[in-house]
Amino acid sequence: MNVLLLGSGGREHAMAWSIAKSDNLDQLFIAPGNPGTAQVGTNVDLSLSDFEAILEFIEDKEIALTVVGPEKPLVDGITDFLEEKGHKVFGPSKVAAQLEGSKEFANEFMKKNRIPTADFQTYSRKEFDKALKVIKSKDEYPVVLKADGLAGGKGVFICESAEEVEKRLDELKEDERFQKAAQKLVVEEFMKGEEASVFVISDGKTAKILHYAQDHKRIGEGDTGLNTGGMGAYCPTPVIGNRMLQRVEKEIILPTISAMLLDENPYKGILYCGLMITEDGPKVVEFNCRLGDPEAQAVLPALESDFLELMEAAVNEELNQKEVRVDDNYRCCVVLASDGYPTKYEKGKEISGLTDVSEDALVFHAGTKEQDSKTYTDGGRVLSVVGAGESLEDSITNTYREVKKINFENRYYRSDIGAKGLKYTS
Repeated sequence: MNVLLLGSGGREHAMAWSIAKSDNLDQLFIAPGNPGTAQVGTNVDLSLSDFEAILEFIEDKEIALTVVGPEKPLVDGITDFLEEKGHKVFGPSKVAAQLEGSKEFANEFMKKNRIPTADFQTYSRKEFDKALKVIKSKDEYPVVLKADGLAGGKGVFICESAEEVEKRLDELKEDERFQKAAQKLVVEEFMKGEEASVFVISDGKTAKILHYAQDHKRIGEGDTGLNTGGMGAYCPTPVIGNRMLQRVEKEIILPTISAMLLDENPYKGILYCGLMITEDGPKVVEFNCRLGDPEAQAVLPALESDFLELMEAAVNEELNQKEVRVDDNYRCCVVLASDGYPTKYEKGKEISGLTDVSEDALVFHAGTKEQDSKTYTDGGRVLSVVGAGESLEDSITNTYREVKKINFENRYYRSDIGAKGLKYTS
């Protein structure tokens, strides 16, 4: 079959790489793609917001399945748009994607369906001052502030003091990045525990766990500083044992899929369950309507099942006939970023050492561009380097050995990806 993959980041390079291995694939197109995706398919210059142009391309190239990588087109309703025209899409509907598109929607959904999560309160943009007064009166820190809408992974702030709350509220009001996302504010209790991500594929009725990982969101070593889109990940995470995974499935995944089906909004696609493993058990930090980035770069190479076949089965509501298989290796993914990310950073720095990386490792492109047969930085998160090993420690060692071979001016990366998991394996 001919497949169109929408997106241009490290996640989409990992998805393209995984799809390209399928015996069911004829041609793979990626829109708009990046220099990495061009190695496994054909990049197409299409805007993800131009649904009509995407439709025209699908019909021209006889695309049998469109796979949506990032969240924004899903939240904007691309699945509904294309399905109404008779085309198959892997990704949830506009309403189902609100589990990520609106923090308020997700929290109210979980409250209604008794899915464990943090206590929360929602405020309109006009009520930010009221929110500040309520937070100050409670005097309980840390406290979590979330922009209600999509903010590229940067709309969540964990505040340690009233002064920081005030600063972040001003930022949510004044910063152009949050003008649309912060029309509403969700204030949540801070949950103590270890974070983990569980990835689920669903056809609306059947849900199967793909894998589970731990992401590293903060920019600084030891999980300090601003939240980012993600600075690294590893899988499987020993934070979740077999018994805990069973609880996640019973208490979170199945109730979510069942409730969406009962609400006549069946959830088809990838459900990302961002969790906090607390003393009381697993609780939802956030839902995402797609694979995580950079977790996808660690998770997809572990998948022994045919990824394209699984997605096709999900679209056709035949997932109950498929088996999800992953290998026994650990994988560590380290993001190489431009210094200054997630705020201001420079682009256009030449990248060297890509050809020196071992064949046993993988390098997924994100913020890169090619010019005159050379590769340059073109974003905040530039590359993801993934190494494997029989133990978590081996996978970390193997990854950082390859990381050191790649260089560009103002390169930045965290040197502690996976370190939290080691204390569970020692």
